[in-house]
Amino acid sequence: MTDSSDRKPRRVRYQGKNPRSFQDKYKELQPDKYPEDVAKVIAAGKTPAGSHRPIMVNEILSALNPKPGDFVADCTLGFGGHARELLAAIQPGGRFLGIDVDPIELPKTELRLRSLGYDDQSIVVSRTNFAGIQNVFRTEAPLGVQVILADLGVSSMQLDDPSRGFTFKSDGPLDMRMNPNRGASAATLLNGLDVVAFAAMLEENSDEPHATQIARAILDANARVAIETTLVLAEVIRVCVVARKQCGIDDVSDATRRVFQSLRIAVNDEFAVLDAFLKQVPQCLTAGGRVAILTFHSGEDRRVKNAFKSGLANGMYQSIAGEVTRASIQEQHANPRSKSAKLRFAVRA
Repeated sequence: MTDSSDRKPRRVRYQGKNPRSFQDKYKELQPDKYPEDVAKVIAAGKTPAGSHRPIMVNEILSALNPKPGDFVADCTLGFGGHARELLAAIQPGGRFLGIDVDPIELPKTELRLRSLGYDDQSIVVSRTNFAGIQNVFRTEAPLGVQVILADLGVSSMQLDDPSRGFTFKSDGPLDMRMNPNRGASAATLLNGLDVVAFAAMLEENSDEPHATQIARAILDANARVAIETTLVLAEVIRVCVVARKQCGIDDVSDATRRVFQSLRIAVNDEFAVLDAFLKQVPQCLTAGGRVAILTFHSGEDRRVKNAFKSGLANGMYQSIAGEVTRASIQEQHANPRSKSAKLRFAVRA
């Protein structure tokens, strides 16, 4: 008989058929422990869960032309992928200011950047909405900076984590706040809308072609039983689209994506925030300084294009990009999230 002390301890198993939490489900969340799994995910053209692949890095560096000794501001720090490249480009002697509103991800990114070995004076981090960029600059960069970057895409870490409520691929609370500690969630927002207002929001924020029908279906369902989770909302949209005989899963997926995008923009007041940011940018750049902005849908790109054109006309900018820059075919294949990205830049007079 085998002594019980000689038995190997049983490995810990998850309860149930599938892992119960986002943290348990993905090996990519532990890249040091599972480097081969992370490599496989990237090789398949996907983004490892809990991380973010920076988009158009070379194109952004070309547009911004950062030099050693420059002061650079990344106003949407995110995972820090662009920040790593900008930090390297401005050494020796450069300074980096990272701004982000997300209280969950910002401390992780700051730790990630500081672990690269730069001295404390090289990196400054501020948790704030970039609509208040001038308030940050009064303290951290009163003379302005040579380079400003804003990547308006939602970080993969936020999209992938069901607890943040941005995704309809997994169930989670219908939240969508970039800063979960402030403002009203998407579920709360739904309770205060009527069909006309909701339809207008869907048209403005995501160009939804069936805005009125979808808005009515969602609000009718919400009136019967409050929609509080992402998958419940996704199912309401699916039923509505199928009932209208919109042909197939692609249309259902597209409609769902547009509704989630529209709610996210409204919850975080993203267009108003962007407009406020664009008005302040010229005052934050030194003469000859450069700003580059990465957008992901028509509402954002239209605002950036018009702001840059207006700045050129009134003498704030000496030049602006004539056309948008898009990710290469190779990058779009390797990282599908880059397909909708558009890059514009301007140079301060």
